[in-house]
Formats: sequence, C-alpha cells, structure tokens
Amino acid sequence: MKIKRTLNNNAAIAENHDGVDVLVMGPGIAFGKKTGDSVEISKVEKTLFLKNKEVMNKFTDLVIDVPMDQIEIAERIINLAKMKLGKKLNEIVYVNLTDHIHIAVKRARDGIFLSNPLKWDIVRFYPDEFSVGSKAVEVINESQKVNLADDEAAFIAIHFVNAESEDNSEQNQAYEITKIIKECEDIVKDYFHTEFDEQSLNYYRFITHLRFFAQRILQGKHYDDEDDDDLLETLEHRYAEPYKCSKKIKEYISEKYNFTITGSELLYLTVHISRLVKNL
Repeated sequence: MKIKRTLNNNAAIAENHDGVDVLVMGPGIAFGKKTGDSVEISKVEKTLFLKNKEVMNKFTDLVIDVPMDQIEIAERIINLAKMKLGKKLNEIVYVNLTDHIHIAVKRARDGIFLSNPLKWDIVRFYPDEFSVGSKAVEVINESQKVNLADDEAAFIAIHFVNAESEDNSEQNQAYEITKIIKECEDIVKDYFHTEFDEQSLNYYRFITHLRFFAQRILQGKHYDDEDDDDLLETLEHRYAEPYKCSKKIKEYISEKYNFTITGSELLYLTVHISRLVKNL
C-alpha cells in the first residue's frame, strides 16, 4: 500500500492493491512518511473503509484530532451494536459516535456532566439501543478512566436510533421523534387517567406506530389518504372515547407542528388507542 495522505503519526490514508483509499492506523505508522511512501504492514493495527465518500472524508478529518484508543472504542461499540440490534447501520455512525465519545470524555475530564431530559423516555422507547448505550458507557469509563452516567448512555442510544435509517434526510431526528412519542402518549394517559403496561404487545404496537407517525410529521409526509369517511364514522361510534382522544392528538399536532393529520392517520391512531385501553 502507498500513502496518499498522512493524518498524524498514527494514521494515514493509503491506496490498497485494488486502488481503493483506506484509512490505516497503528502506532508510528505515518511517522516521517510522505505521499508515495510504502506503508509498513507490520505497523498496521487497523484499517477502515467506508463506502460513502463524504462520510469517509468526515471521518478522516476527525481522526486527525481524536486519539486512536477512542477511535478503537467507537468501532468496538459499533460492532457490538450491529450484533445486538441486528440492523444495518448508516456509516455516518462512525463519525457521530467517535466525535461524541471524544467530546464526552473531554467534558468528563473537565468535570462537566450533561443531563438528558428524555433519558427515561429513551429507555422505554428504545430499550435495545439504550442497552448498547449502557454497555458503551461501561467500556468508555473503564478505558478512559472517567465516570459517565446513564444520561450519556441515552445520548449514545440516540446515535444508533439515527443510524438505523439509511436515508440521510432522516438522520438526527431521533431526539425529536422521542419528544413527539412522549407528547402523544401523555395525551392518551391524561385523557384516560391511566398508566400503561409497557410490556404488553398492544403498548409495543402503539409506540411503534407513534414512532413512524412522528417521522411523518417531521418529514411533512402523509399516508395516501384513502376514502375512509365511512370507516371513520363507524369507529367514531364504536370507539367513541379513543376517537375523541385521537382528535385531541390531531389538534395538538396541528397547533405545535403545523401538520394536518389526515383521515387515514386518525383512523390508525383510533384503532391503536382502542386496543391500548380496551381493558380499562
């Protein structure tokens, strides 16, 4: 492999035998090297290739300032997430998580710890991602000799929620999605003066529906609005209270997010709410 650009003493961009640019890392791997020099294979501890060129460029810029041990921690956590979540992750997570770890460690060493106001909602709505975040905090604390708390686990969880979308236009929406889910859930709780069994299948279905519902709100998208007037009229009589509750959600979303809930959206909300509260 030939060096194309040195980033610091421990990292460089090199061209492999297939003519593909890869990031190579290892102690002293680029020390005293210049463009065109050969990479000493014995010093290579890690290589990374990201298909998205823009993401690769961003990650390359990040590597210049981030210690190699923190880059390795981020990769370790991402590999753990891939196994735990069983989902394909957007490559931007390499940039976002590495940068987050670097900044979080620096904050912790300066005695600055941020609280996450949506921590418990993230725990409830994204339990698998939060589990990854909790393990990440353990790994970071042990490796970097800091004392990050559960609030940081929630922040890390959101990076993985975002990374589960391959559509870059949907990136960085998870925090707002969590807020909308909580707002809608609170409207239902207040209307029926109740709490929910968060382990039940109907609760899981309701929250899953709200997650995609929130995405549509943020993207300004709607279901194809079919002619649901007759069915809505039936639901209005058969499930009067869930229907009225759905209308409250409609009014709230319209006022706060300037988003008009269509007849189809109202129908699905009513059905999910009716299932959720059927035993009350």
